[in-house]
Amino acid sequence: MFNIKYVAAGATAIALMASSAMAEKVLRIQSVLATSSDEVTMLADFGKDVEALTGGSLTVEILPAGAVVGPRDIMDAVDAGLVEGGFAWTHYWGGKHVAANLFGAPVAGAGVGMDNIAFLSWFQYGGGKELYDRLWDEMGVNVKGFMLQPVGPEALGWFPEPIESMDDFRQMRFRAPPGMVGAAYADIGVPAVAMGGGDILPALEKGTIDAAEWCCPKPDSVFGFQKVLKHYYLQGLHQVVVNADMYINGDFYDSLSDLEKKALEVASTASLSKSMSYRIYENGKALKDLTENHGVILEDTPADYFTEYMAAAKNALQEASDSNEFFAEVWQSQKDFADIAVPFWAGAQAANASLGKAHADTLK
Repeated sequence: MFNIKYVAAGATAIALMASSAMAEKVLRIQSVLATSSDEVTMLADFGKDVEALTGGSLTVEILPAGAVVGPRDIMDAVDAGLVEGGFAWTHYWGGKHVAANLFGAPVAGAGVGMDNIAFLSWFQYGGGKELYDRLWDEMGVNVKGFMLQPVGPEALGWFPEPIESMDDFRQMRFRAPPGMVGAAYADIGVPAVAMGGGDILPALEKGTIDAAEWCCPKPDSVFGFQKVLKHYYLQGLHQVVVNADMYINGDFYDSLSDLEKKALEVASTASLSKSMSYRIYENGKALKDLTENHGVILEDTPADYFTEYMAAAKNALQEASDSNEFFAEVWQSQKDFADIAVPFWAGAQAANASLGKAHADTLK
């Protein structure tokens, strides 16, 4: 006869062993940012969703910038399996493949007016995700990518004094993003300097640079730019949309169960919406605090910025399209999408923007 006590004990032991085995899968994600950043706050929320959806069989551990490798080496580290995951913006890897710029930060809205919401529509329903999944093979890395945080539009940036025209702007040593976005600034004569987010404030304090952009009111205020500069310009074209994403080593991803893979997919899709919702409110609160409590002055961007920067952006896009077949395919997909979606979206948003500005003017 079976001894029920031994059977129960054996079942408990097996369950504990299974639970222990399930909990052994840890996805370590090294970020390009410190753990105090807004982006990492949202990444942590993504990690909680993954753990909940998998019942704890897959957990996410976030490592700060420099924990394993330097920020510029994250993609290579994930490719080699030194760390299971990385978190950055895909345009950071434009040196590996120029098409990365079209997924991370399509300069000037890909030249066709795509904002963060329109980009998300293209990504989810206009063929963008299928092209994104091909990017890693085109780049030659053993990586599975997940887009997590579409943000935008980004502010033009912070200045020590008002700029009345592009001639004033060209006198400033300006922190700009890497890749095609920064190159377009250089093309119109702005002395553009690329550097990591944590290096910007020290560079401003030392006078290494005169002006800077990073993102938006909340992340900018976390870095403390308001301590040095007081003139803030919200309207810019350089990053109408910018996407932070996660990269997982291909072998680690292949080792996951179907449930765990589906959890990553579902959690990343939820993150796309959560990050936009989070940022709108957080940026609103931060802008109110900056202007009311820190002496920050909102300025209007000079009109000649838009014409000069857009011309440089379109030239850069065309040159890259002429020289790289995959870039041309992705950009054509974005343009085809924009031909259908942007006339509706831009028209609808114009009315809403006018109404919103009228409300904002009553609060001045």
